[in-house]
Amino acid sequence: HEIDSFGIGTHLVTCQRQPALGCVYKLVEINGSPRIKVSQDIVKVTIPGRKKPFRLYGRANQPVLDLLVLAGSPDPVVGERILCRHPFDSQKRVYISPQRVEPLHTLVWDGKSVPPLYSLQQCKEYCASQLKAVRSDHIRRLNPTPYKVSV
Repeated sequence: HEIDSFGIGTHLVTCQRQPALGCVYKLVEINGSPRIKVSQDIVKVTIPGRKKPFRLYGRANQPVLDLLVLAGSPDPVVGERILCRHPFDSQKRVYISPQRVEPLHTLVWDGKSVPPLYSLQQCKEYCASQLKAVRSDHIRRLNPTPYKVSV
Protein backbone atom coordinates (compact mmCIF):
# COMPACT_ATOMS: atom_id res chain seq x y z
CA HIS A 1 0.00 0.00 0.00
CA GLU A 2 1.07 3.58 -0.33
CA ILE A 3 0.30 6.63 1.77
CA ASP A 4 -1.22 9.27 -0.48
CA SER A 5 -2.77 11.66 2.02
CA PHE A 6 -2.00 13.01 5.46
CA GLY A 7 -4.14 14.51 8.21
CA ILE A 8 -3.17 16.50 11.27
CA GLY A 9 -5.01 16.68 14.56
CA THR A 10 -6.24 14.63 17.48
CA HIS A 11 -9.88 14.71 16.37
CA LEU A 12 -9.06 12.85 13.15
CA VAL A 13 -8.36 9.67 15.11
CA THR A 14 -10.59 10.02 18.17
CA CYS A 15 -14.00 11.41 18.97
CA GLN A 16 -14.15 14.72 20.90
CA ARG A 17 -15.83 13.03 23.86
CA GLN A 18 -13.15 10.35 24.17
CA PRO A 19 -9.56 10.69 25.41
CA ALA A 20 -6.91 10.97 22.72
CA LEU A 21 -5.39 7.76 21.40
CA GLY A 22 -1.64 7.71 22.06
CA CYS A 23 -0.63 5.10 19.49
CA VAL A 24 -0.97 6.92 16.20
CA TYR A 25 1.70 6.39 13.53
CA LYS A 26 4.18 9.28 13.38
CA LEU A 27 6.28 9.95 10.29
CA VAL A 28 10.02 9.80 11.10
CA GLU A 29 11.67 9.82 7.64
CA ILE A 30 10.93 10.87 4.06
CA ASN A 31 13.21 9.62 1.25
CA GLY A 32 16.06 9.01 3.71
CA SER A 33 15.72 12.44 5.35
CA PRO A 34 14.85 12.29 9.10
CA ARG A 35 11.71 14.11 10.28
CA ILE A 36 10.60 15.15 13.76
CA LYS A 37 7.17 15.93 15.17
CA VAL A 38 7.50 18.92 17.50
CA SER A 39 5.02 19.44 20.34
CA GLN A 40 4.79 21.34 23.62
CA ASP A 41 3.90 17.97 25.17
CA ILE A 42 7.28 16.17 25.39
CA VAL A 43 5.73 12.68 25.11
CA LYS A 44 4.35 13.62 21.66
CA VAL A 45 7.76 14.60 20.25
CA THR A 46 9.21 11.94 17.94
CA ILE A 47 12.84 10.93 17.64
CA PRO A 48 13.77 11.55 13.99
CA GLY A 49 14.98 8.76 11.69
CA ARG A 50 14.17 5.09 11.16
CA LYS A 51 14.98 2.89 14.12
CA LYS A 52 15.49 -0.79 14.91
CA PRO A 53 14.06 -2.06 18.24
CA PHE A 54 15.84 -4.66 20.39
CA ARG A 55 14.99 -6.28 23.73
CA LEU A 56 18.00 -6.60 26.03
CA TYR A 57 18.02 -9.37 28.64
CA GLY A 58 19.92 -9.57 31.93
CA ARG A 59 21.50 -12.46 33.83
CA ALA A 60 18.18 -13.95 34.98
CA ASN A 61 17.04 -14.11 31.32
CA GLN A 62 14.51 -11.37 32.07
CA PRO A 63 14.06 -8.33 29.84
CA VAL A 64 15.89 -5.31 31.26
CA LEU A 65 14.91 -2.72 28.66
CA ASP A 66 14.02 -2.18 25.03
CA LEU A 67 16.57 -0.27 22.98
CA LEU A 68 15.92 1.82 19.86
CA VAL A 69 18.93 2.03 17.54
CA LEU A 70 19.03 4.20 14.42
CA ALA A 71 18.78 2.14 11.24
CA GLY A 72 22.27 1.78 9.80
CA SER A 73 23.87 1.72 13.27
CA PRO A 74 25.45 -1.50 14.53
CA ASP A 75 23.13 -3.89 16.37
CA PRO A 76 23.74 -4.42 20.11
CA VAL A 77 26.03 -7.36 20.85
CA VAL A 78 25.73 -9.90 23.68
CA GLY A 79 28.25 -9.15 26.44
CA GLU A 80 29.26 -5.79 24.94
CA ARG A 81 28.74 -2.77 27.23
CA ILE A 82 26.13 -0.35 25.82
CA LEU A 83 25.23 3.14 27.00
CA CYS A 84 21.42 3.34 27.06
CA ARG A 85 19.84 6.78 27.40
CA HIS A 86 16.33 7.87 28.28
CA PRO A 87 14.68 9.19 25.10
CA PHE A 88 13.82 12.62 26.59
CA ASP A 89 15.79 13.04 29.85
CA SER A 90 19.54 13.28 29.25
CA GLN A 91 20.24 12.80 32.98
CA LYS A 92 18.80 9.29 32.94
CA ARG A 93 21.20 6.76 31.45
CA VAL A 94 22.59 3.34 32.25
CA TYR A 95 25.29 1.01 30.97
CA ILE A 96 24.21 -2.55 30.28
CA SER A 97 26.05 -5.65 29.07
CA PRO A 98 23.18 -7.76 27.76
CA GLN A 99 23.23 -11.52 28.22
CA ARG A 100 20.82 -11.88 25.31
CA VAL A 101 19.68 -9.54 22.51
CA GLU A 102 16.38 -10.09 20.72
CA PRO A 103 15.41 -8.07 17.62
CA LEU A 104 11.78 -6.95 17.94
CA HIS A 105 11.01 -6.02 14.34
CA THR A 106 10.31 -8.69 11.74
CA LEU A 107 9.43 -7.98 8.13
CA VAL A 108 6.14 -9.71 7.32
CA TRP A 109 5.04 -7.85 4.18
CA ASP A 110 7.10 -6.61 1.23
CA GLY A 111 4.53 -6.40 -1.55
CA LYS A 112 3.60 -9.97 -0.59
CA SER A 113 3.81 -12.13 2.53
CA VAL A 114 7.36 -12.78 3.68
CA PRO A 115 7.94 -16.21 5.26
CA PRO A 116 7.91 -17.51 7.85
CA LEU A 117 4.24 -16.92 8.63
CA TYR A 118 3.22 -17.85 12.15
CA SER A 119 -0.02 -19.55 13.11
CA LEU A 120 -2.40 -17.96 15.57
CA GLN A 121 -1.37 -20.59 18.14
CA GLN A 122 2.34 -19.75 17.67
CA CYS A 123 1.59 -16.03 18.13
CA LYS A 124 -0.43 -16.78 21.26
CA GLU A 125 2.39 -18.92 22.71
CA TYR A 126 4.97 -16.22 21.93
CA CYS A 127 2.89 -13.54 23.69
CA ALA A 128 2.41 -15.80 26.73
CA SER A 129 6.16 -16.52 26.90
CA GLN A 130 6.94 -12.78 26.72
CA LEU A 131 4.55 -12.06 29.60
CA LYS A 132 6.10 -14.85 31.70
CA ALA A 133 9.58 -13.38 31.15
CA VAL A 134 8.64 -9.87 32.40
CA ARG A 135 9.39 -9.09 36.03
CA SER A 136 6.28 -9.20 38.20
CA ASP A 137 6.72 -5.59 39.38
CA HIS A 138 6.24 -4.42 35.77
CA ILE A 139 2.85 -6.10 35.38
CA ARG A 140 1.35 -5.76 38.86
CA ARG A 141 -1.97 -3.92 38.95
CA LEU A 142 -1.13 -1.46 41.72
CA ASN A 143 1.75 0.97 41.11
CA PRO A 144 3.62 -1.03 38.42
CA THR A 145 7.26 -0.24 37.76
CA PRO A 146 7.57 1.40 34.32
CA TYR A 147 9.39 -0.73 31.77
CA LYS A 148 12.34 1.16 30.28
CA VAL A 149 12.70 2.07 26.63
CA SER A 150 16.06 3.63 25.78
CA VAL A 151 17.96 5.02 22.82
